[in-house]
Amino acid sequence: MRISKQQALQLYQEGSLPELSERADKLCNVTRASRPHTSQNSHPGNVRTYVVERNINYTNICCCRCSFCAFSASPGGKNGFVLGFDEIAEKIEELLSIGGTQILLQGGLNPELSFSWYEELLGQIKKRFPRLHTHAFSPPEICFMAERFNMTIPEVIERLRSAGLDTIPGGGAEILVERVRKIISPGKCSTEQWLDVMRQAHKLGMCTTATMMFGHVETPAERIEHLDRLRTLQDESLERRESNPSAGYFTAFTCWPFQPGSTRLGRLDRYDPIRDRDRDQPRRPDQLLLAGAFEQLKMTALARIYLDNIPNIQASWVTQGPKIAQLSLLAGCNDIGSLMMEENVVSAAGTTFRMQLNELRQLIQTAGFQPVQRDYYYNLLL
Repeated sequence: MRISKQQALQLYQEGSLPELSERADKLCNVTRASRPHTSQNSHPGNVRTYVVERNINYTNICCCRCSFCAFSASPGGKNGFVLGFDEIAEKIEELLSIGGTQILLQGGLNPELSFSWYEELLGQIKKRFPRLHTHAFSPPEICFMAERFNMTIPEVIERLRSAGLDTIPGGGAEILVERVRKIISPGKCSTEQWLDVMRQAHKLGMCTTATMMFGHVETPAERIEHLDRLRTLQDESLERRESNPSAGYFTAFTCWPFQPGSTRLGRLDRYDPIRDRDRDQPRRPDQLLLAGAFEQLKMTALARIYLDNIPNIQASWVTQGPKIAQLSLLAGCNDIGSLMMEENVVSAAGTTFRMQLNELRQLIQTAGFQPVQRDYYYNLLL
């Protein structure tokens, strides 16, 4: 039975981490027949998955300059870059040499690039690497393209797909509540625009993922509002699939805590939950409530419980490290995420975790599971 937003808030605030983890783990392992909202089979048995992927940031030039980002550079600035097609191809070759299957291709909102540049990039990748899965261009990038090149969202998606785009990543969601977005990323697309990119992609038959970055100026209730908006859109997309099986949907969800590091947002005053006891009231725009490993595990477990229609919950080892990702496999996650090979955005803020493929597999094994590589759609690559 589904829980409501109020029940989820109560569960998060009053439930212990062991209680939430146990409940999430059970839900992760039940069969589809007992979970009517689930779009795919659940994950009974001993298998936990991973994907061998490379995260390629094609540019860091961005006119948005979100307060939580230490990676971006202003247009015209001396630290900006745009990778050449040959540089990107070289990175892909390195990925394929270790058995990789997909790339995550994301960049800033770069006003110096033409739309034909994006189409040529995708075309070159598809021509040179026809079996590679290209997971690229988050909703803020697609909204930026639509506005800059005077196109509709469906037009942008259709043209990118024709050029070689396979699926859309869930980046840029942060917290899908306008109060929060106006504080941390006022230049980025709105909540409704982010959701509409995903809605239009699903209508066009393209799958996407969903994310959440928490632990800054949002309240617990706003975190749950974020989850509810994802669940509501997924319901809509799954209902569409009943009459059109080729329609898209969210394949997976992952969340991670904000990493303050050297970011502008990280220089705000820290919120003290002992001094300021009413934790569910909006804090001042100059206050942060940072989240660590404990809240990461609680939010991951709650996501599995609340997002009963999103089949895959991914761990996030990039921000919290390998051991917390391993514990996430016992708190509702069926997937440890991506090897990634390289990561630039989180590391720019000062958090640097790295893993080799054998280490990733060993983490799954020592947690008591069988590691199996997957593709984007969670097909097992045995």
